[in-house]
Amino acid sequence: MNRNDLRRLDLNLLIVFETLMHERSVTRAAEKLFLGQPAISAALARLRSLFDDPLFVRTGRSMEPTTRAREIFALLSPALDSISTAVSRAAEFDPATSTAVFRVGLSDDVEFALLPSLLRRLRAEAPGITLVVRRANYLLMPQLLASGEISVGVSYTEELPANAKRKVLRKSAPRLLRADAIPGALSLQDYCQRPHALVSFAGDLSGFVDEELAKLGCTRRVVLAVPQFNGLANLLAGTDIVASVPDYAAAALTAAGGLRAEALPLATPSFELHMVWRGTQDNDPAERWLRSRIQMFCGDADSLLGGSQQDAKGSSGR
Repeated sequence: MNRNDLRRLDLNLLIVFETLMHERSVTRAAEKLFLGQPAISAALARLRSLFDDPLFVRTGRSMEPTTRAREIFALLSPALDSISTAVSRAAEFDPATSTAVFRVGLSDDVEFALLPSLLRRLRAEAPGITLVVRRANYLLMPQLLASGEISVGVSYTEELPANAKRKVLRKSAPRLLRADAIPGALSLQDYCQRPHALVSFAGDLSGFVDEELAKLGCTRRVVLAVPQFNGLANLLAGTDIVASVPDYAAAALTAAGGLRAEALPLATPSFELHMVWRGTQDNDPAERWLRSRIQMFCGDADSLLGGSQQDAKGSSGR
């Protein structure tokens, strides 16, 4: 096929193909593209005719791509990214009049503690935009970025797609939350003897605090693990349970009253909160505006002064 033949090609078909490669399901592809299942099935039939290949073979509830489909996808995905970049660079962005839809991935602590102030700023500057938030963490973020389900994310991250970019938004230290009325700060012994609550997306009963306690020959007992920060204040109220949370989450939780925060009775390393985004949208005017607002209202002073930015091609474990 030469470039003149491209006039006969419907670009929407290629978008459907890319979405099917990610979703492996006509139903999920239809939901993501806001189309009916018959429309996706019709597009798939045209794609099969175009490429003279079945492209997908049903295996149980999933659609497994053929070898030919994988070859096409390897060439098509970066080409679509390039088209998207070329179009976005040519477009101007005016927050006051924009009706753009932004898709972001946030970890639960960020959504709970930092999103409210960010949202107020976005609404003030760009009242016509739509913000779609997906729950993300260091495990989910790579696929969300690679598939294009989000354009930018905020959480602690490790491995990322090769074309993703990463910036440190802030360095955070944990704070101890407690609801009791006992005066004074907890000693290390008191801290270890108290029952603990842990916010864990995966339902873990230990975290980095336990690693630091182990270095001191100490342990703690986690009696409650919940998947999100929302509601943690109510769970601690009227109990002797304590919780160790990021400082920005502690500020949000104590703002409503009923809880107080203090330093942990042991030294702990700070951890980095990252902003990550798709490299193909690095120069998109709308995305650059959104990232600047995320940096301003989710970051700390160091990130506003420049911080550290890198192409994320590997792991940055902690």
